[in-house]
Amino acid sequence: MKTAPLGNSPASVGMAATRDSIEATIEHLAHLLPSQGPITVFVHHNTLHALENLPFSEAVFVGADLYDCHPFLPEDAYRREFERGRITADDLERELHASFDQEGDTLIACLGTRHDLWMSMLAHPLREGRPAEVRWFIEETEALYRFRAEAAVSDRGHCIADARRWLVRDFVNGDAANHPMSAAIQSAIEGIGSGKFETWTAEDWEAFTLHLLWATCRHGAELSELPAEGADGRRRDPSAAAADELVDSVLIRFCSAFLDQGYANWDLPQRVAGLFESFRTSFLYARPVERWLHPLPGLVAEEASPTGSIRRSLAALGVPAAEQEAFLQAELLKLRGWAGMIWQMETNAEWTARPAPRGSLVEYVAVRLLLLRLAREATESERAPALQPMARDDSPRTNLAFQAFQIAQIRGWSPVELLRLTPVEWRLLMSEIAAFPSRRRRQFYHEAYERHYREAALKALRRSCLASERAGMQKPPAYQTVFCIDDREESFRRHLEEVDPEGETLGSAGFFGVAMYYRGLGESQFRPLCPVNVKPQHDVIEAPAYSAAASNRRRATARKAMGQTAYRVTQGSRSFLGGMLTAVAGAVAAAPLVFCVLFPRMAARLRHRVGQIVTIKQTEICIEAGEAGSGLRGYTIPQMADIVNGLLVSSGLGGRLSDLVVIFGHGSSSLNNPHAAAYDCGACGGGRGGPNARAFAQMANDARVRAELAQRGVQIPPTCSFVGAYHNTCNDSVEYYDLDNLPAVKRPLLERLMASVEVARRRDAHERCRRFESADLSLTADAALKHVEGRSEDLSQVRSECGHATNAMCLVGRRNWSRGLYLDRRAFLTSYDPRLDDENHSVLARILGAVIPVCGGINLEYYFSRVDNKGYGCGTKLPHNVTSLLGVMDGAGSDLRTGLPWQMVEIHEPIRLLFVIETMPQAMLKIMDDSPAIHQLVTGNWVQVATIEPATGQIQVFRNGRFEPFDGAPADLPVVADSTSWWRGQRDHLGFALVETDRRPRVVAGAVR
Repeated sequence: MKTAPLGNSPASVGMAATRDSIEATIEHLAHLLPSQGPITVFVHHNTLHALENLPFSEAVFVGADLYDCHPFLPEDAYRREFERGRITADDLERELHASFDQEGDTLIACLGTRHDLWMSMLAHPLREGRPAEVRWFIEETEALYRFRAEAAVSDRGHCIADARRWLVRDFVNGDAANHPMSAAIQSAIEGIGSGKFETWTAEDWEAFTLHLLWATCRHGAELSELPAEGADGRRRDPSAAAADELVDSVLIRFCSAFLDQGYANWDLPQRVAGLFESFRTSFLYARPVERWLHPLPGLVAEEASPTGSIRRSLAALGVPAAEQEAFLQAELLKLRGWAGMIWQMETNAEWTARPAPRGSLVEYVAVRLLLLRLAREATESERAPALQPMARDDSPRTNLAFQAFQIAQIRGWSPVELLRLTPVEWRLLMSEIAAFPSRRRRQFYHEAYERHYREAALKALRRSCLASERAGMQKPPAYQTVFCIDDREESFRRHLEEVDPEGETLGSAGFFGVAMYYRGLGESQFRPLCPVNVKPQHDVIEAPAYSAAASNRRRATARKAMGQTAYRVTQGSRSFLGGMLTAVAGAVAAAPLVFCVLFPRMAARLRHRVGQIVTIKQTEICIEAGEAGSGLRGYTIPQMADIVNGLLVSSGLGGRLSDLVVIFGHGSSSLNNPHAAAYDCGACGGGRGGPNARAFAQMANDARVRAELAQRGVQIPPTCSFVGAYHNTCNDSVEYYDLDNLPAVKRPLLERLMASVEVARRRDAHERCRRFESADLSLTADAALKHVEGRSEDLSQVRSECGHATNAMCLVGRRNWSRGLYLDRRAFLTSYDPRLDDENHSVLARILGAVIPVCGGINLEYYFSRVDNKGYGCGTKLPHNVTSLLGVMDGAGSDLRTGLPWQMVEIHEPIRLLFVIETMPQAMLKIMDDSPAIHQLVTGNWVQVATIEPATGQIQVFRNGRFEPFDGAPADLPVVADSTSWWRGQRDHLGFALVETDRRPRVVAGAVR
């Protein structure tokens, strides 16, 4: 891992060269740590959030060096995509042209242009390696005896004939004595076995040609001005890694205990006094078993404050003042998962049961350096001279020569042509090859990979816009449904529109403007249900309905008794006698576990029935100020009116409300899944959006709220009723709230919607099952629904659902121009009607202020967890163990694993999110100028942005700091009868298609463009 501080590099993130204090330095360095909070409310975010002020193309390389991770997929992965047509030669050519501009035509000696050279390096696999690996490959394979398979037959013949003619005519008859490569050429001749050229076979001449080519490329590499491998290298200090292992083993256990949220059997001493004091108290009178820790009690007795301890440790470790910032950065990043969690628990987790005291991160550094002092002393005997130079490789610049050797075969350069190059031409050639290493090639591949999808998507949207214009006007919708913008709801909405074309679906951020701390019935803690960048100012609780208050008291007593019994059993099992009883009864206890694994759906039903003993269904939510008790902060009527009006305007519902509007929150449920919250609603901060939908419906139905809105000129028809609902994206179940409050006259309409939803959720489950290898492609819709229900209850299932995997696009605008377009569950769908916005585009600015950071954060976390799942992600779920109720470790002890597990990203295509926004380019530029956060993400190319002009449907793409017209023609899309006809029998990503149902926009007359 690189340890140079970012502030001292050209790619600085703005770190000052010096700090006024140790605390300020450490707190500033904290922005380099992961910002993932407790796993119970998993919030997706940009993994490289600390580098967002850099352009994406620069930040991925800085982050790769800083965290020792990959910036892109492996080159072989992109090449496989190239072979199957996901990346085309045209995509690569266009990326090269965009990068080179006029410089692509620069001639490289007489060997072709720079564009030709780099295209050859992209079009064919090039092996790279350390000098020892290259030598092994050259000596142990047929690399010097047979041309690469990619070399054209005509080029092989030309190279061999040229080498043969040169050897017999020029080298032997005059050049042998004075040629600078004479020894290497003589060695090549001897390697063939005989100096009688007339006896050489065709295979011998091929081998000689390749030997000559290799010798020539090595000679050319020596003439280059590039540094030789290992010239500036240093030996790795073997004691450094050993010392880190000793320190980490103690810190992992201690941090786990210090941050524990109730999982541990007892608390650390003096935890409330802070991490440093707790550590001192724990070891002050201890007698450590490990020899290297024997001096620790005496050492901690001498330390009174964390900052003073840090200063003394830096001095004891011999760290010069000028290097202290880099040293502290390196130490923080060695266990960046634990350090990041300490920082989050200190600064952004006041709602948890046991947040960390202020100053905990500084104290963590103090403890780490104390342990490092002892570990360094213990491993001192193993220390090697820190500055002892590495042995120079006996063939410097070997890898560069190897690259040229492969390219020459691909391009058809004969060794004789290369022998004629002057030293200046060699330096030019080698510098061009060195300027396009694997990292750079992978970047070009990735840009082409994104270009291919972007152009296909924009062409498909052009075709869909044309189809929507031809559809004409239609009567008002029978009912309206508002879903979260989540990409998983795209398929559910599409199926609902196919089942009942007279209904209308819309999308809004899944907290629906209701930012709150929420506590459900039977829950002990409030949890935030809103975007992570919003601090709730209101409390909402779920309480038993008045008619069920007495029943709830009895059930609450039963819940308490059952909880106390379970706690006593758990505690008792840790005693000697309890352990013996547990061992004896283990076989009996295994029976329910086996039953849950073999029959998950049946076990879930049984568990649900047992749960009814202690829970009630008749509940209500208390949202109004003073309603649920004097200590809770509810909403006032004007505040409720603000929330309702905000959604009506932003979603485009205002002015065209139907008689029934159903608000669908969403979340996910699964068993034995530490990352369950990562599947929940991102707009609800990793929580479930059902309570938000329920609260919004209650506000919108309140006559006082409607009266307040009427005074503001906003009319909700008296015939319009709102219903809250919850969609479980894992088992595709749907729950409706407070139906007893719905007027009887609306029940037939509600039953119509519910019947359509029943069909849609089966179709949705059916489509989802095509991604699961354990689900047969021939499943019926009913069987598919049972399958997803079983997955959500299966203890052994590591892929309960696919989450946001495959997300690639976000559409912001009216649904009519994308309705009926098959998007393969890859698009966030945000409703916005530009006709309802003001001249300052304030509605769109408010929408994008939430949508771009939230959706972009989801996309970028999936991107980085996919390109390097071990470095940026948390690896496979299989060895994970929950620790401290905050996160997961690999096995019994590791750094806290942040990011997403492999099972969540394995089918994901890591591409930056493409936002397609229905607005004018000038409006988008103004919003960017007014919002630093949006401006940074868009101009830094962390996201891709295109606009669709509301009046004309013309598309413009943001490139190089400005919007440029998209010149792609509308795609000739396949037309299918329904979604099922398009995806049936397919498991991989699918292209776009038009679904030939009644796809016309459901709006009132005069309201379509």
